[in-house]
Amino acid sequence: QVEQTGMTVLLSTAYLDEAERCAEVILLHEGKIINQASPEVFSADLQGKTWLIKSDQLSPRQLQIKLSQTPGIIDALISNEAVRVVSESSDSQLIQDYFDSSVPLQISAVPPIFEDAFIALLKQRHSYNTEDNTENSISSESIVPVSTNDAIIIVDHLERRFGDFIAVDQVSFSVKKGEIFGLLGANGAGKSTTFRMLCGLLPATSGHLSVAGVDLRHAANQARQNIGYMAQKFSLYGNLTVMQNLQFFASTYGLFRQAQKRRIQWAFETFELEPYRHINAADLPLGYKQRLSFAVALMHEPQILFLDEPTSGVDPLARRSFWARTNALAEAGVTILVTTHFMEEANYCDRLVIMADGKVLAQGTPEKMKQLARTEQQPLPGMEDAFIYLIEQQATSA
Repeated sequence: QVEQTGMTVLLSTAYLDEAERCAEVILLHEGKIINQASPEVFSADLQGKTWLIKSDQLSPRQLQIKLSQTPGIIDALISNEAVRVVSESSDSQLIQDYFDSSVPLQISAVPPIFEDAFIALLKQRHSYNTEDNTENSISSESIVPVSTNDAIIIVDHLERRFGDFIAVDQVSFSVKKGEIFGLLGANGAGKSTTFRMLCGLLPATSGHLSVAGVDLRHAANQARQNIGYMAQKFSLYGNLTVMQNLQFFASTYGLFRQAQKRRIQWAFETFELEPYRHINAADLPLGYKQRLSFAVALMHEPQILFLDEPTSGVDPLARRSFWARTNALAEAGVTILVTTHFMEEANYCDRLVIMADGKVLAQGTPEKMKQLARTEQQPLPGMEDAFIYLIEQQATSA
């Protein structure tokens, strides 16, 4: 319609799938124009250097972490049951050579897309850290040993009403220790309301909730000692500096003197906040607001981490950095519950529930969700396909 009417549209976006639909893209970074061309021109330089990699020995998350540490790899991103890779070389054997011979890789060449070019350009121009540097995020003493049979979060027939409106309707699921568990759904699906009840910030109308063995309806304060929470909307003190926010929240978690000093220094180093030490939180760039919120949520080394739409509005580089840290925490044994409306981010989850209109439509592994939408015409559906399929099934049965 825009082309037919001769209209010119100038669109500002951090979502690269939207940028790829544009006739021409101006790539900005740190206030400067990096390049201006069509998405196809951006991608052309990566022909023969983009791959889809699978392994029968490693989970997609484990494979992504390993590939991110492989020399010559520019980008590694989980994509369905594989990892999408951008490499410096067009020789895929160099990737296999970095792995032990007992871990054979299935490497397939795929066409480059605009997001590949975007990430490659910015990573090559700027030493943006998207790798894991969270080795000391959580001390080993603070983590309960992982048992895959133990549920650390139990939700049973949870309901929340606001007057006559039912925001959460008979929701049930459980989360095992050390899992990344996702709540997936469109805006208004009931994800954030469920989250606030799990964190003890909002009372349930009915149903059972327990976190780390504590019944939230009777001992919410006790449960919160084991929980780190990162809200969807930036909720720290904007009129305090980064340093003052870290000091304040460390003290609310009972950290003082050397313990507080150690964790604050960890936060500055891990999240690269030092240049913003004396800047008011309200004046931080969005990506650094996210980093500060993440650091505060981890300040007291919680066993369980609640992340509510943590990557909403941030750019792809910041999203990669966030998920690198989150994956490292999960590998260390932290239990993570995350809400998101980015369908591709569901691939980072071990298991998930898909919600709509306050109800659970389906739950299981990402692969199980995608199998629901598999047809002869669509043999390899993505998470978005699965989500649309479930929504359509709900509408048909209503």
